[in-house]
Amino acid sequence: MAVENEKSRLDDAARAGWLYFIAGHTQDEIAKMLQVSRASAQRLVSLCLAERLITFRLEHPIAACMELAARLKARFDLSHCEVVPADPAAPQATAGIAERCANLLDSTLRSETPVIVALGTGRAVRAAVERVTPIDRPNHQIVSLVGNISADGSASFYDTVGRLADRTGARHYPMPLPFLMSSEDERNKMVRIEPIAKVKAVAAKADLRLVGIGQMDQKAQIHIDGFVTRDELFEMMRQGAIGEITGWAYDSKGRLLKAGTNKRLTSIPPEVPAKTTTIGAAVGAAKVPAIAAALNGHLINGLITDEATARAILER
Repeated sequence: MAVENEKSRLDDAARAGWLYFIAGHTQDEIAKMLQVSRASAQRLVSLCLAERLITFRLEHPIAACMELAARLKARFDLSHCEVVPADPAAPQATAGIAERCANLLDSTLRSETPVIVALGTGRAVRAAVERVTPIDRPNHQIVSLVGNISADGSASFYDTVGRLADRTGARHYPMPLPFLMSSEDERNKMVRIEPIAKVKAVAAKADLRLVGIGQMDQKAQIHIDGFVTRDELFEMMRQGAIGEITGWAYDSKGRLLKAGTNKRLTSIPPEVPAKTTTIGAAVGAAKVPAIAAALNGHLINGLITDEATARAILER
């Protein structure tokens, strides 16, 4: 019993430390979230530091998160899965998963052996890149999976390849194409030109793919960010689209659609099934159907998410 009480106490301390140091909440806010007094919240944060459960990254694997990760790995045959504590005040916040994605990138990029990292776009991936520890690795390669120019000619703010190259000194390969071409024939011509073919060849040899997962509904990020029009989005929804990875729309069973914007998309398509280590990073109730479909369709073989999202996936 004493051992269980100690484990529970450390779990609470780790959770309080995560909410304070990573999610950025005050001790008053943490006290309300954990339903303890302010003094107790302060003691838990202090204990987290004293026990070195947290340094710059969360070092204590909260038991509930570990159990959820294990269940997800077993159900979907994943090679990698991490579940972070949920932030009750901001259920769609990406700080927690960004920190774990950054840790994954750090561990990959520390290798002295040359590695190739392929990146999608999105808020979680961008936030992760911003947290990567600067390191000099000029022999590594960073490659984009996504054409990052929108219909009006502007580049995506969430492009990540150049930023990660800045932090590592690695060679980088952007995808200098519009997200969508005007026709399938034009797309086929553009992806065959030599510079683009070289980018695709580098991406094909990637050791790690890190991608965001987007929902396909009226709040779809690819529409909000200007990459597809409202009419294009609704057409894909009528075709059965439930989610997208690097712009590639798929249905509720994780099958890539053979219609609509997928015919004009310049992004490198997902492997089906994923063979390269392909980690999806996403949180939020709105994304649960898209994440579950990607897992069922084996579009990804790894997942970084939070407690609330993990539970919702497992309850489907």
